[in-house]
Amino acid sequence: MFELDVRSRKAIYEQLVDKVKEMIVYGILKPDEQLPSVRALSTQLTVNPNTIQKAYRELEREGYIYSIPGKGSFVSSSVEHPNEAMKDEIRESMVKLIAEASYSGLTKAELTLLFEEAMARIEREVSHD
Repeated sequence: MFELDVRSRKAIYEQLVDKVKEMIVYGILKPDEQLPSVRALSTQLTVNPNTIQKAYRELEREGYIYSIPGKGSFVSSSVEHPNEAMKDEIRESMVKLIAEASYSGLTKAELTLLFEEAMARIEREVSHD
């Protein structure tokens, strides 16, 4: 279900957060669908349970999932249409990232090409589902 890159500079919990968000956005994980338990996912990925718990807490804080004590964690039904605060946060992050890329020497044309490649990749992934 989840694949993590142990050689990545990105923390394991961040990779897990990103992967779950991606699966929710692409509709792989449906609203109110139960996520694997912390213990089960920890065993499956051979990752410390605290790492899984940290990722789940972050996803809950961001509104992607909700928890029911004694039952587990579930995909939030409100994620289908991100709220304005989430969109604003994404916009802010994008502006910072684009500025960094520009300062690093990427041109407007190169950034535009990267955007088009990303959108094409997303469209291909969505059409395969």
